[in-house]
Amino acid sequence: MNQDRILLVALAALWGGSFLFMRVAAPALGPFPLIALRLGLASLVLVPVLALRGGMKLWFDNWLRIAIVGVFLSALPFCLIAWATLSLSAGVASVLNATTPLMTALWAVPLAGERLSVQRVAGLGLGLAGVAVLMLGRGAAFSAASWWPVLAMLGATACYGWSGHMARRWLPGLPSLVTATGSLFSGAVLVLPLALLSWPKAPAPAAVWWSVVLLALGSTAVAYLIFYRLIDRLGATRASAVTYLVPVFGVMWGAMWLAEPLTPTMLAGAGLILGGVVLLGWKRGG
Repeated sequence: MNQDRILLVALAALWGGSFLFMRVAAPALGPFPLIALRLGLASLVLVPVLALRGGMKLWFDNWLRIAIVGVFLSALPFCLIAWATLSLSAGVASVLNATTPLMTALWAVPLAGERLSVQRVAGLGLGLAGVAVLMLGRGAAFSAASWWPVLAMLGATACYGWSGHMARRWLPGLPSLVTATGSLFSGAVLVLPLALLSWPKAPAPAAVWWSVVLLALGSTAVAYLIFYRLIDRLGATRASAVTYLVPVFGVMWGAMWLAEPLTPTMLAGAGLILGGVVLLGWKRGG
């Protein structure tokens, strides 16, 4: 297994965990306070590291483009997902998040001039088939009212698809630490006023705060450094294919920590998803 595949699996595990942490913390804190804490704590970790490595000038020179990308790659989709997890389980939310490669591939046509080869179309199709199997395995049948959180998840993945391409177009050659730090900090500044207006009055239990810390440090600070590195190495479409693996970990973490059921249908869906990842291919430029 080469370095890119190791990074993809690690990123999938971290992002799969994010749905677990949001599912625990969002009901107690609310979407805006949770995401402000997520982005703010991650920024507090990354800004000193960036300063020590002499990257602040690069950030300031490119602050506007980094901020725009940050809004659509962190602040807006994070808030949409946190709101969706108020009613969706961690497993179902992570499954819906796997539409990101489809969104990214669709954005690639107007934004990157890419063509979808037969192999990549097959990979996308197989991965989406796995997503469908996972949905059926969870017995996901939505009422009319329940479509709002589903649409919020799809809106979040559309943001991911667009911003992945724009990060590569607008921020070429920037170190991943500069891009990750700047985008997360910008998102935190944007969400902070909304968080203050909706801050919960009741104190949150310890489990909620542990979820916030793990969400901010592992699933955000470390995860975004990995993601920007993969965008540089693989391109936006292939890097976003990590979200095919995220449902596998999302369902697994949900089963382990939230007692969400793990069924043979879910395992079959995971196998289809892994097959789609292989078909998409990881070789840069291919």
